[in-house]
Amino acid sequence: MRVLITGIAGGLAREVAGILVREGDSVVGVDYRAVAPGAPLPESVPIFRAHYYKTAIEDVFRQGPFDAVLHLGRVGNLSERAEKRFNLNVVGSKKVLSLCVAQGVKRLVVLSTFHIYGAHQHNHTPISEEDPLRAGLDFPQIADAIQLDAISAELVYRHPEMGTVVLRPTNVVGRTIQNTMSSLLRLGRVPKLAGFNPMTQFVHASDLARAVVAAMRGEGRGVFNVAGPTELPWATAIDVCGAKALPVPSSLVSLYVKTMTAFPAYLVNFLKFPCVITDAAFREQFGYAPRLSMRETLADLRPS
Repeated sequence: MRVLITGIAGGLAREVAGILVREGDSVVGVDYRAVAPGAPLPESVPIFRAHYYKTAIEDVFRQGPFDAVLHLGRVGNLSERAEKRFNLNVVGSKKVLSLCVAQGVKRLVVLSTFHIYGAHQHNHTPISEEDPLRAGLDFPQIADAIQLDAISAELVYRHPEMGTVVLRPTNVVGRTIQNTMSSLLRLGRVPKLAGFNPMTQFVHASDLARAVVAAMRGEGRGVFNVAGPTELPWATAIDVCGAKALPVPSSLVSLYVKTMTAFPAYLVNFLKFPCVITDAAFREQFGYAPRLSMRETLADLRPS
């Protein structure tokens, strides 16, 4: 297959590209960011730099036609200006998806996030794909991710011929991943809110990469959660990562987040309340299961 991957500067996209090249596929990568020199990426993968909402992305699609597009370029970095993040996640994604329809792409995989469910004291366990999205009620910072998910999910029904799969993975971690959760757990002292120890989930980037490839090669379509091997308490996760818990009084957590970390405010609730998802539907539809245990998943964050 000839495959276009967005977000190729990220660790997950590079993992996916490596799998596809080893399996004989032809891969093209694009990102609005520069790919760092020495990034672990097969030499056969041509890299283009383009913002997804500008006309340059149309030139990238002219490198096709593509059999599949893996839109892994969701911007979760809140240090980006809100307008730029909205343009990339919403306007840009809509443009990418429209180009997929116009080109007759057969398989489309879009990376969303379980954060759109929100961590809430009234959440039941586990959360399935049919459950409501609570995150946008309190935190506008996640609104662009919810819109990306919605416009992608709409394609499932509007263009069934394309075979669209929207993935909502739990916390993605790994040595090559630079997201907020991985960075937090790499700290020597990791915050734990006094009086709270919610159940948490993690999926290793290598397992999520396999899930993305399974979704691309499969025949199912729809919205699917992707979880890790099991769930565990936040305090236990800190311990398995080789870090120490840093007790933070709940009354001071907002001040701590603003002054001591780059942790987005909407994620604070994930340190207080559970957001445990089920990926039973994805496992059944695509014959997927994570290969790494939870201990192996989190141990990859330990200092080498």
